Amino acid sequence: MRPTPYHPTPYQLTSHNLLPLLTLLPALLLAPVVAQSQAQTAPALYKDAGQSPEARAADLLGRMTLAEKIGQMTQAERGNIKDSADIAKYGFGSILSGGGSVPEGNTPANWADMIDGYQKRALSTRLAIPLLYGVDAVHGHNNVQGAVLYPHNIGLGATRNADLVRRIGRATAEEVAATGAHWTFSPCLCVVRDIRWGRSYESFGERPELASLLSSEIDGYQATPGTGSSILATAKHFVGDGGTSYGSSINPEYLLDQGDTRLTEAQLRALHLPPFQAAVKKNVASVMVSFSSVGGLKMHADKKLITDVLKGELGFKGFVISDWAGLDQISPQYDLSVRTAVNAGIDMLMVPDNYPRFVQTLTDEVKAGRVSQARIDDAALRILIQKFRFGLFERPLTDRTLAAGFGSAAHRALARQAVRESLVLLKNSGVLPISKTVPRLLVTGSNADDLGNQLGGWSLTWQGRSGNSAVGTTIAAGIRAALGSASKVDVVAAASLNPATVKTYDVGVVVVGETPYAEGKGDRSALSLSPADAAAIRSVCTAIKCVVVTVSGRPVILTDQLSSMGALVAAWLPGSEGAGVADMLFGAQPFTGRLPVTWPKNMNQLPVGQPKDASAPLFAYGAGLDR
Repeated sequence: MRPTPYHPTPYQLTSHNLLPLLTLLPALLLAPVVAQSQAQTAPALYKDAGQSPEARAADLLGRMTLAEKIGQMTQAERGNIKDSADIAKYGFGSILSGGGSVPEGNTPANWADMIDGYQKRALSTRLAIPLLYGVDAVHGHNNVQGAVLYPHNIGLGATRNADLVRRIGRATAEEVAATGAHWTFSPCLCVVRDIRWGRSYESFGERPELASLLSSEIDGYQATPGTGSSILATAKHFVGDGGTSYGSSINPEYLLDQGDTRLTEAQLRALHLPPFQAAVKKNVASVMVSFSSVGGLKMHADKKLITDVLKGELGFKGFVISDWAGLDQISPQYDLSVRTAVNAGIDMLMVPDNYPRFVQTLTDEVKAGRVSQARIDDAALRILIQKFRFGLFERPLTDRTLAAGFGSAAHRALARQAVRESLVLLKNSGVLPISKTVPRLLVTGSNADDLGNQLGGWSLTWQGRSGNSAVGTTIAAGIRAALGSASKVDVVAAASLNPATVKTYDVGVVVVGETPYAEGKGDRSALSLSPADAAAIRSVCTAIKCVVVTVSGRPVILTDQLSSMGALVAAWLPGSEGAGVADMLFGAQPFTGRLPVTWPKNMNQLPVGQPKDASAPLFAYGAGLDR
């Protein structure tokens, strides 16, 4: 029903009504001046902590220029900021540290000083909008020397323990916040289907229900937003990066990384979307899109999946962040790449190499009408809401009291527990547990006494590195500490093994596996043990009772060596607390870990669900012994 139109009678000035009007004239003339004065003196709504994040963000957005909004959409890498004055000049919404990008000294205090310095630059701007500082804290605050590093996700997948993973997220957030950072690009909720992929260890496992269960890490990171050491979490990489096809024509330089996921929409939804649904239900602050493609279309350009599915269908209220220079892969034509990425629904652009070019290009695209003002407003608003939600306007600088918990004994105990629960016992012919009174114990293998190999990639540097430059305990050191002086423990390099000498030991522990890598460099066409590792197993396991421990980011092919082993334990990439492995070898508790991925007997059994060899794998998904 429509209301009846109102037609007012024209107002007629007469001698009867003119006098009252003249009386009010001074007040009417002064009204705009008074209103302006009150607007200038009244506190801005966005500065009122009692208002909702949404109301505060809307008020602030209404005060911002186009340049300030685009600034919020811009994320620069610290090492590429040529002049610190650029922080205020461009009004960055965020700065990040890439893998290995650290301040001189690399202590929590060095980090806090650096980030607070950046923050003070941001707060000097007209509207004093604080910036978000982002880090890849993917298994602890792994860029920082002395941080506690937890098992990588594939190991946590073996635990099936959502509360444990939540507590790891909480402990990591405490260490991240202690350095002044506000945001982690974690957890990775990819569902790995082909372990030749170099990011396999970043996945919780091959099934969506496992990644959905362990999205509990988001609850740990974010806790109660805006209080204490809560930090923003990132669900990544949306969507399908764990399902790329081997030998992708999309990126022939790599086997699987940044490749193409070739599935029907129904398959994509069934396998790869559920963990992101779980993350959205947890009100995750941000989602990072994948470098990979779906059906030949780069995810950074996929408006249907980003805007229609993630933001629309799933109801995601946070902001979408690109991956490292991801928009550059859309097209060789930069302006086309920028408008495509933003119009697809990406809210913040990680432009580590050339932020001036991005800012100018996006500005030009808006002025030309190829990117709407509404799209810019939506992006900036989403980012601002999270800044208000997490209390950055009230607490922009580092809480230095949190430094006392950095690398704490409590966090190391939690990591050690995580190691114990992540180990999967795959074979035991009465060798385990090893007696703590064993007279002579031999420890050997490429990964027995190398902390860097034990940590894997994303540990102090992007690709990780072998050696003992980090803070932590190797497996060999853990074994030494577990045994008293009554036992003789010899740690011998595999190349120095002597058949006659090996036979003088009662038990041998052979620790083999992989050396560190991250995406790209971690892609493999074969997953066999190195000749040196195979030789070490042969030398020890054919001579005495032996336990083989694999330290790797995925299953390795060891079918030919299995029969000679007395016991086989998958330790994944256990992190800084190698004593957790020793605990289990000496029977601290029953093994509870179960395989988060299928363990193939040969390369023809890859990928999961599409094998050339359909016979039974060496060990099935979910396999694992108690003792």
